[in-house]
Amino acid sequence: MRSPQYDILFEPVRIGPLKAKNRFYQVPHCNGMGHRAPSGMAGMRRVKAEGGWAVVCTEVCEIHPSADISPHSEARLWDDRDIPALARAADAIHEFGALAGVELGHHGFRAQNRTSREVPMGPSSHTVVSYDPVQSRAMDKEDIRNIRRWHVAAARRAKRAGFDLIYVYAAHGLVTPMQFLSRRYNQRTDEYGGPLENRVRLLRELIVDTKDAVGATCAVPVRICIDELVGPNGLCAEDEGRDVIEMLADLPDLWDVTVGDWSNDSRPSRFGGEGVHEQYVAHVKAVTGKPVVGVGRFTSPDAMVSQVRRGVLDMIGAARPSIADPFLPKKVEEGRIDDIRECIGCNICAASDNTYTPIRCTQNPTMGEEWRRNWHPERVPPRESKDRILVIGAGPAGLECAMTLGKRGYEVGLAEAATELGGRVAREAKLPGLSAWGRVRDYRVGQLHQLPNVSIFLDSKMSAQDILEAEFDRVVLAVGSSWRRDGVARYHRVPPQTLDDTRIFTPDDIMAGAQIEGPVAIYDDDHYYMGGAMAEMLRQRGLEVTLVTPAPLVSNWAVNTLEQPKIQSRLLELGVSIRANEALVAFGEQHAELACVFTGRRQTIPAASVLMVTSRLSRTDLQHDLLSSAALWQDARIKSVTSIGDCLAPGTIAQAVFGGHRYAREFEVPPSESVPFQREIAALGDWPS
Repeated sequence: MRSPQYDILFEPVRIGPLKAKNRFYQVPHCNGMGHRAPSGMAGMRRVKAEGGWAVVCTEVCEIHPSADISPHSEARLWDDRDIPALARAADAIHEFGALAGVELGHHGFRAQNRTSREVPMGPSSHTVVSYDPVQSRAMDKEDIRNIRRWHVAAARRAKRAGFDLIYVYAAHGLVTPMQFLSRRYNQRTDEYGGPLENRVRLLRELIVDTKDAVGATCAVPVRICIDELVGPNGLCAEDEGRDVIEMLADLPDLWDVTVGDWSNDSRPSRFGGEGVHEQYVAHVKAVTGKPVVGVGRFTSPDAMVSQVRRGVLDMIGAARPSIADPFLPKKVEEGRIDDIRECIGCNICAASDNTYTPIRCTQNPTMGEEWRRNWHPERVPPRESKDRILVIGAGPAGLECAMTLGKRGYEVGLAEAATELGGRVAREAKLPGLSAWGRVRDYRVGQLHQLPNVSIFLDSKMSAQDILEAEFDRVVLAVGSSWRRDGVARYHRVPPQTLDDTRIFTPDDIMAGAQIEGPVAIYDDDHYYMGGAMAEMLRQRGLEVTLVTPAPLVSNWAVNTLEQPKIQSRLLELGVSIRANEALVAFGEQHAELACVFTGRRQTIPAASVLMVTSRLSRTDLQHDLLSSAALWQDARIKSVTSIGDCLAPGTIAQAVFGGHRYAREFEVPPSESVPFQREIAALGDWPS
């Protein structure tokens, strides 16, 4: 059972007319499923409730067609026809005794309305948040009355759907009440603009309206940004941010406090540790008698207890930690702290929403698959046979595969050529800012050590002959990939002919300790985190560094993980020179030649060395050797050889973990003859008469 020091986390908390059974609160978070995949969304929330969260909330829920933020797939309560989809989520959450929350929202001028084709509107006329060539119109008094009316109608629908907590959402700069609050968005001169007392008017009205509509049996929380992190042009925690809380004090039933926009509220681990928001939110409880919930990528129960005992928060809010481990509360309650699958703050979950796909997680390969594939994060099917399985390679795919097979009951051998477990994770966790990513290795190693049916062999490089003599029935290859040094990736589909490869390095070389001479040209045609991390590390060593990329931004794909602006800012602050929209086309004689990706115009820059961060090659030699020996498999009792993870196809760490988990979970389970997961099929509408 749990340690008494954690008892405080399991005290009930009164929220308006309701009582939460403990202090664990899954705050609203996007998931890429929403109204397009309501069963998938409900299945995911259901597992959170099963895992012990006292409150489980939806993502933002659009209240009207003029709040349309497609192609993002959020929840919707545009009219009564949306109620059944949301009711499925509420019912699923209630199944395990959790309170169900819905985050009603209108996106104001940030709603592009690409599907509804409504004209965007906000407190003042602004360009929409995307690069769409569209502007909003300034709302008139009738528009404001409509917003209030739509919000009440959606609140009543939410109550009919079975929700217990019905939000008024005023955070992240995304929604109309926040846009009215912020000086940088609200340039009105009427009673809804100017001094803070006027700018807070709409938020006050929405709270009162919502409580009047549903408050007898439902709680009405407010999610608010306490500091926009933009200085005097926006709300600041020490002045107007605090003033708003004081003005509304005990009007809502709970304060859900956030900091900055989404990229700051879900701060990547590279740019902020656990509890990073405390300095901004610590004063809130001093000015309200209502419970306060906040986030901070909390994964340590000790940090959670500290927040509560010191009066910072009443409830521990979580989005990403609840994704990485839906059973986090249950594990704390049962005293299984070492079994917590800690969030690494990589924001692959956010990338799913930003790429309009169902949610996924580096740490938790079952995330988003609860309904689609009937995968549970804590339960796997028992073994189907007594086959012994040899997994070769203990990177993220091999570790996940061996662990999951072991939990199913199979006898597993895990062979690793290096002297430590972890593969690419062990190496990359040593790069600047990426230490938290080591949790991918640490969790799985900890679980493996609890499995007596899994044997681990370090410093064991396996040849085809070794495998044939090992007496295993199945062989799984998870030997990873290597970075290319020939420049081939997106821009160059074949190697350039004018590269002096005697002074070309790869990230593998640098992580293995190779010494590199400056000035260094880093050619990043990978566009995720590696190019920026390499530039930061080499610059910290005192080398002159130029990062060259054919993309318009450094680490361009990291826009999806909310990291890109911070990566580029850090590199600029470190003095890294950035050459965007240019490709490396030649290297030799102490200079690199670059070509503009649009015009082909060439320029040279000084470079004693080039670091290629382009693409990777799967390590396939062992597979080829085994296939060449296929005639000997039967005598060696080998039934199958399968490649997984990066040695099948290089990808993200999340994809490698998923590949390892999928093989292990589906091993000896009869495959589907059609689509390997359930799909949500849209109903056909009636033809117009």
